[in-house]
Amino acid sequence: MEKKTPIRLKTINDFHKLWCLPKPEHPLISVIDYKLINHSLVDSGQSIILDYYSIAIKRDLGVKLIYGQESFDFDEGLMFFMAPNQVLRVEKEERNRIDHDGWILLIHPDFLWNTPLAKTIKKYEYFNYAMHEALFLSEKEEVTIINLIGNIQQEYHANIDKYSQNIIISQTETLLNYAERFYQRQFITRRITNHKILESLEVLLDAYFTNEVAGKGLPSVASIAERLNISPGYMSSMLKTLTGQSAQQHIQNKIIEIAKAKLSTTNHSVSEIAYALGFEHSQSFNKFFKTKTKVSPLEFRVSFN
Repeated sequence: MEKKTPIRLKTINDFHKLWCLPKPEHPLISVIDYKLINHSLVDSGQSIILDYYSIAIKRDLGVKLIYGQESFDFDEGLMFFMAPNQVLRVEKEERNRIDHDGWILLIHPDFLWNTPLAKTIKKYEYFNYAMHEALFLSEKEEVTIINLIGNIQQEYHANIDKYSQNIIISQTETLLNYAERFYQRQFITRRITNHKILESLEVLLDAYFTNEVAGKGLPSVASIAERLNISPGYMSSMLKTLTGQSAQQHIQNKIIEIAKAKLSTTNHSVSEIAYALGFEHSQSFNKFFKTKTKVSPLEFRVSFN
């Protein structure tokens, strides 16, 4: 099957044209009713790249969704976020278009120019989550988000004045902060699923260091997340909620744990242990170990003799 070249939509007007929607009322921001989008206008398997932010809330009744490593049936609102230059893959659905319900908020980075949100928007890690790590909203949460989107739409539909941009920016920032809160709630309420991911992470790390790793290098957050079928950002956010540590800190702690075991229970040299753990140079291992434990590997070994 021939791979289709991604379609890049540079402007919000390009998005409207692709889906045969009316011309946007504002060139840099748009709220679109999901019911108006006809997916049959784009070939199945076609990839699309947006040059702007997309915040979507969608309700699909009776649809099975893949969330992390588990499947769920949800009637709640489904919310997902995309940063500029991310790829959206379009797959045809066997359901009628009438089933689709929701809204899409598109914001071009130029709209944020010279505002505090232009910098702070990068702190919201969920813009880098995968589609299957979307936010599932309760009824009350969905009402909160839809009201904010309605406020944004109403503001740019009104006569634009010197206050319009600040009001829209403020509403958008409030929406993003609510989404952050709701994601934290989701990490907690889906604790069983997330603990399964945490258990799988431990199994992967144990297997990585139990097998011969010399020459393979240290495990990266990206490589571990890929094995778990989740995005690096989602893995870090989930671990911060469950353990108080980022994914990088979790991996580093595992390395220290295994290093301590090898230093205290084997006669292997520090260089051998460093290489076995994936370090290219023993000096790097020494520096890493001392940074984390406040003592050198040799000093730690001596303390057991």
